[in-house]
Amino acid sequence: MAAKLDYHWHLRKVMADRGMFSTTDLLPPLAERGITLSTSQVYRLVVERPERLSLKILMALLDILDCTMDDLIEPIVAAGAVKRPKKAAAGGSVPESEGLGGLRPKRARIRGVDRS
Repeated sequence: MAAKLDYHWHLRKVMADRGMFSTTDLLPPLAERGITLSTSQVYRLVVERPERLSLKILMALLDILDCTMDDLIEPIVAAGAVKRPKKAAAGGSVPESEGLGGLRPKRARIRGVDRS
């Protein structure tokens, strides 16, 4: 199974590095780029981790803050994600004792019925 990916959202930190300490500091630069968001939407964008984000808003943030996506979004492996070993395909080179073959029950043999 592939590792589950997650991410950290660093908008607040990047804003602070640029001297922007209030969420409303983003309203005028966003409006200059044709993006109209309410104060509560901007607050949630800065304080919470967005699950969905318009590419136009993302590109505007990158332009406003003069940063890259790597500065805003840090990919991480989700906690609790465990890599499981791949299962061997049928007829593979894995010995039967290590594969599923050693764990499967044997088929029952049907013997002729005595009808005397």
